[in-house]
Amino acid sequence: MRNTMPKGKPNKFSMRVYAVVAGIPAGKVATYGQIAAYIGNPLAARAVGEAMRNTPAYLDIPCHRVVNKRGETAPGHAFGGSGKQRAMLEREGVLFKANGTIDMRECLWREKDG
Repeated sequence: MRNTMPKGKPNKFSMRVYAVVAGIPAGKVATYGQIAAYIGNPLAARAVGEAMRNTPAYLDIPCHRVVNKRGETAPGHAFGGSGKQRAMLEREGVLFKANGTIDMRECLWREKDG
């Protein structure tokens, strides 16, 4: 999901998104809408997705910890191959249900989690 080509400086909105995502601990995930609400713009879930899609690699943001509200991972191309995001999350202890979605009850990040 990270953009490997250097681009200009990220805008203010993106930097706010990156600051939140950087705080998601290993073993937890957050949703696009959750991040949008956290930064005070609950209708900006798509813009959060765009920020994630354009994250400069040099920022080293854990983009793999951001998923949709159903607990689904991004399409395979987003992380360089099908199953790559899931493998990254599983290494961190994120639990998946039999249907392939993340166990959001157990793994959804909340501010009190750190």
